[in-house]
Amino acid sequence: MTPSPDTTYRERTATFSAEEARLGRISLRYSVVRGILFTGLALSLLAILLQAAEAGAGLWLLAGGWLLVFLLILPWHDRVIRRQRRAAALRSLNEEGLRRMARSWEDLPDLAAPPEKAGDHRARDLDLFGRASLLQLLGTAWTPAGRSRLAGWLLRPAPPAEITLRQEAVRELAAEIDLRQQIEVRTRPLATAADLGPFLRWAEDEPRLLGRRGWVWLTRLAPPVTVGLLLAPLFTPFPLFPGLLAITFNFLLTHRHGERLEATFHQIEARDREFRAYAEAIEVAGAGRFRAAALRNIGAALTCAGRPAHAWMDRLDTLIGLADARRNAILRLPLSLLLLWDFQALLWLESWQRAVGRQARGWIEALGELEALSALAGLHHDNPEWAFPTVSPDEDRLAATALGHPLIPAGRRVGNDVELGPRGSFLLVTGSNMSGKSTLLRAVGLNAVLAQAGGPVAAAALRMPPVELATSILVEDSLAGGVSFFMAELLRIRGVVEAADRCRAEGRTLLYLLDEILRGTNSTERQVAVRRVLTHLLRGGALGAVSSHDLQLAEIPELAAACRPVHFRESLHPGAETSMTFDYKMRPGIATTTNALALMELVGLPREA
Repeated sequence: MTPSPDTTYRERTATFSAEEARLGRISLRYSVVRGILFTGLALSLLAILLQAAEAGAGLWLLAGGWLLVFLLILPWHDRVIRRQRRAAALRSLNEEGLRRMARSWEDLPDLAAPPEKAGDHRARDLDLFGRASLLQLLGTAWTPAGRSRLAGWLLRPAPPAEITLRQEAVRELAAEIDLRQQIEVRTRPLATAADLGPFLRWAEDEPRLLGRRGWVWLTRLAPPVTVGLLLAPLFTPFPLFPGLLAITFNFLLTHRHGERLEATFHQIEARDREFRAYAEAIEVAGAGRFRAAALRNIGAALTCAGRPAHAWMDRLDTLIGLADARRNAILRLPLSLLLLWDFQALLWLESWQRAVGRQARGWIEALGELEALSALAGLHHDNPEWAFPTVSPDEDRLAATALGHPLIPAGRRVGNDVELGPRGSFLLVTGSNMSGKSTLLRAVGLNAVLAQAGGPVAAAALRMPPVELATSILVEDSLAGGVSFFMAELLRIRGVVEAADRCRAEGRTLLYLLDEILRGTNSTERQVAVRRVLTHLLRGGALGAVSSHDLQLAEIPELAAACRPVHFRESLHPGAETSMTFDYKMRPGIATTTNALALMELVGLPREA
């Protein structure tokens, strides 16, 4: 029997907590041993100082022994410390899994959306980004590429074929919790990594030195010629002058091109540390044996010229380490004069650049795509009862069974059977204040977003056509921009209408969600305006839902035939501690109750006599 998600998280938390404690005890023993060794070394050196010239070889050997053993155990201790930190990080990830299932938003890391995607009004309307948002619920994609990919998927619906591929990958990854967490624990430190742009631009550029055959031959021939000319006078009557001339030539060549070479090295090295930090995560990602086509494509993208991407990254790190020898104050001069070291190092780096440089950005993007798929897989793992939707052009409506709001904890989430469509109709949602109208609209929108991102949805079943989403839920005025509330509403509605016209022209379907439409004006004009907007949307074949307190909307002749009214209601309990409750169940028909006056009494505003 498969354990429940919370049981899995608790068991893994206990396992990694025990491993962290075990490694902590080992680390403590190493620390004690290091302290003893250091004390022994210090005492030996003190004895040598006190005896001065009389110190025998035995004391020197003893001090050397203390130092040698101390140096030998350092790498062992470092490995234990790294393993302990990794265990602590994995324990923390599983604790976060429990908090994510409970929707404990304040205790979860806030995964900020990329700035270029955070301003979309749909993101505000549906809580896609920010605190207590869908992105925070999916918050396991840490690299800039992964965060950008996931945010992009939430804003830009994928075509049905791509959705199917992602669903297959998400199903497979959901069971691979260890792989997902091993990748996350390695990518999490990269959330604040510097921009890789300068390095990637160099990697994708044409090699400067390798592209000039004369320079390549000169750089390769000059060192052996110089060394040969300097060695010849030691074994033959050959004069020293040609060797000195060769050294002078090498010095002038390095001096002449030094600034340009150093600028290139800086461009490479400035972000190499961040680039190298991706190697561990890419190694784990590339080691997976996947069946899903999307995951196999990622694995293929993390291989180049028969070698895994992380091996190429290790190779680059080695080459940069060799290039760094030029910074050594003692070695720099002989390396430059004898071997033209700066030129040799650049040739090695440009060989890497020519071989795989243009694939480097693809490795980062492939890891980002795997992170995005893993985030959706984590959602599936945590909510195995959620369904994978069917998104097909053959569908003429959005029909869901037991659809709930994915950001509400399972214990409080209420599911409703919802149907939007067929085209030419709309869902009119009525009901009293706080009864669940806006929550229903957001539930529809969020699940449509998840469906078209390739993830599971908070429903027992969902079928829908591919849609473009347009919303008007959270509308605000702007003193700085000189925009009144009503004008802000009109601008938002204009955007919805324009989106509907664009979708109609392109043969696509718009899904609109309008909450308390045009509440910034009087009821008479509002009815006229709402009629005009909705008839336009209906003629364009859009699917949608509108919530309103205006119960007369269902009686407007042009809308009556297309309107499918549903409502939420409250229950009053006079004299009870909780005098009003809501069951958040959607019922057919127009609302039959209101609660504004009762709510006023609840907050201490009595009714008039």
